[in-house]
Amino acid sequence: MSDPYFQSLFAERIGGVQYGKSTEIYKFEKIKRAKRQAVKDFPDRPLLDFGIGENDSMAGENVRRIMSQQINLPENRGYADNGCLEFKEAAARFMHRTFNVELDPVTEINHSIGSKPALALLPYCFINLGDITMMTVPGYPVAGTHTRYCGGTVYNLPLTAENRFYPDFNAIPPDVWTHTKLLVLNYPNSPTGQLATEEFYKRVIELAHQHQFVVIQDAAHIMFTYQVPPISFLQIPGAKDVGVEVHSLSKGWNMIGWRIAWVCGNERIVRAFADVKDNSDSGQFLAIQKSAIAALDNPNIPAEAKQKYHRRLEKLAATLRQFNFECEGPGGTYFLYVKSPKGLADGTSFADAEAVSQYLIREQSICTVPWDNAGAYLRFSVTYTAEDELAEDDLMFQLAERLGNIAFTF
Repeated sequence: MSDPYFQSLFAERIGGVQYGKSTEIYKFEKIKRAKRQAVKDFPDRPLLDFGIGENDSMAGENVRRIMSQQINLPENRGYADNGCLEFKEAAARFMHRTFNVELDPVTEINHSIGSKPALALLPYCFINLGDITMMTVPGYPVAGTHTRYCGGTVYNLPLTAENRFYPDFNAIPPDVWTHTKLLVLNYPNSPTGQLATEEFYKRVIELAHQHQFVVIQDAAHIMFTYQVPPISFLQIPGAKDVGVEVHSLSKGWNMIGWRIAWVCGNERIVRAFADVKDNSDSGQFLAIQKSAIAALDNPNIPAEAKQKYHRRLEKLAATLRQFNFECEGPGGTYFLYVKSPKGLADGTSFADAEAVSQYLIREQSICTVPWDNAGAYLRFSVTYTAEDELAEDDLMFQLAERLGNIAFTF
């Protein structure tokens, strides 16, 4: 079959003339295929899916009730553009109540249709041809993808256990600093679970002034901070002078599919984001924004979600330690990031974490997500579906039973 006439018209940013011809399979597609095959080959062996990266619970009953009311109000039928003031005020109340951060809801907060679009649009505010966005890896790639779309480049900052899953700023070459416009952070970090400290953020602020770049802190998992109170980048003195923080209701409030988030911090950066956004979308449905107000004003919702996922993480870590996995409960997120086995006791070796992930799905119907960006690691998520603690315990029993059939070497 010959190519369509427009094959040569595809933009270079998505592959140009070669778009659609690659035979490379994305790792998540490999996982999906392996899962389907395992279910087909072993129909009586339930899949233990620790690869799911989204909440297993619905939004709170009161949030859904308000949504059902709001969708019938004629004043919510129109374009939301850059958002309703009531939502911004609710976000400001949340930031003050949770982090003691004062924000002007009119000038320092703007809603987004989820945090993904926010991270996609922010590079358009700053990146020109040849500019650099520094990003931690492993991590969420969206801001990097759109940096490249703008003609910029991405400089990866590996998160290693040796550096406690913080970027090694001392290893960055001078020419990279010179051309860097953005530093994208994500704490609590997905998938490592590491938390930011006040000292870390202070260093970031100093570097931003020294090297003249903007900080974007992705706080999607901030409500899943364990053992210590959560820290917002904006509660550190001087943070508002150098950047913004992106918050989402997806994780902490079980509103994954509702697509509602906000960008807050420096007034000029928030305004630039709003201008780019205003030329990209017409705002999230007002009924969703108004339902999100009820969520933000109810601290019990994130507290209950946090308690559930922390409990599950502790159970999972305890189970994995029985089989020589090196892991502790993470500081945050609902992920457990563990070193991948190197092989089996029979002499079989694994080339990387992806090979281990495929082995676990194929041989024991255990699904994990591999990360090989900064060492070989497996990511276990505790967002599996379980009705109660008894069901959680049964799942851990099944996991232990299947891992007991494998003799991993590390």
